[in-house]
Formats: sequence, structure tokens, C-alpha cells
Amino acid sequence: MTQRNRIVIAVILLAALIGGMLGVEALRRSAAQPDLPGEEADYPPGSIPVRLNGDVLAYFTPDDLDSLDTVSFVVDEEGKTQEGWLLRDVLLLLLGPTRLTDACVITVASSSREKSVDLTWVEVADEANKVLFDLSGRGTLKLVSLLERLDVRDEWIQDVDRIDVVCP
Repeated sequence: MTQRNRIVIAVILLAALIGGMLGVEALRRSAAQPDLPGEEADYPPGSIPVRLNGDVLAYFTPDDLDSLDTVSFVVDEEGKTQEGWLLRDVLLLLLGPTRLTDACVITVASSSREKSVDLTWVEVADEANKVLFDLSGRGTLKLVSLLERLDVRDEWIQDVDRIDVVCP
């Protein structure tokens, strides 16, 4: 086999490997999209639904959060800065202040990572807890916080694709 043939085969194998990786990522992202009732075609891909007591009331994308103030903190474990939008501000923007009470429980979930966390409105509303969405390198949102159960990378909710708010 000549040197030229080896190079052609190597390029073909490399292209197939890259194509396979992109295909797997596309399948994983499409599987992560939640099944939502209603007119989901009206919302852009990657939208995150916000449910209140089981009813979808709003959707948002990271681009929709540009009007909100950003907040940051440094993660003790790694010394890296996490910067983004407070979950409190996102919920107030989408649901309004009258729907949220101290008895509300907020569940932030990622179906692709099979992770979720339950937070009370009191925890989320307290700015000192820094419960915020940070934009990941892939353009998805991750939930980070100074709260003990969300303060290290292994506990973060990455690739958030659903928020459920339950208020009695």
C-alpha cells in the first residue's frame, strides 16, 4: 500500500469518526428535549419549559435572559468563577411575583443527565445563596449555587431542560 493510500484511508477514518461523534451528540440532544403538550412547534429548539402546578406557563432560552442582571461567585473547589442569571429573577420574569410564595417548591431537572434538585422558594429568593443559571461551554444552562447541595461540580444540574414549580 502506498503512502498516498494510507493518507486517504486515514482522512476517511477521521471524517467518519467526527461524523459519528456529531451524530451521537445530535441524537442525545434530541432525546433530551422533553415531550410537552400543546404547541411546542411555536417555541425555538432548546427552549426550557416552566411548569406551575403541572401546567406549562412559559418557555425560555438563554438568549431570553439577556435583559436580566448577571451575578457571579467563585467556586471554592476549583477557584473558577460562575456567572449567570439568578433563578429567582428568571422565575419572577416568567411567572410574576404574585404566583410565588414561601411554600412553593421548585424542581430544576436535566433529563439527559438524569439529575434534578428540589429547592424552596425561600432558598431561591435569597440572593446570598446565589442560585443561578450559568451558560455552559456547549450553550446549555447549568444550575449552580452556594447552597451545600449544589456547591460542587458533581452536584450541579447541567443541561437543564425543565423547571417545575409546585405551590400549594
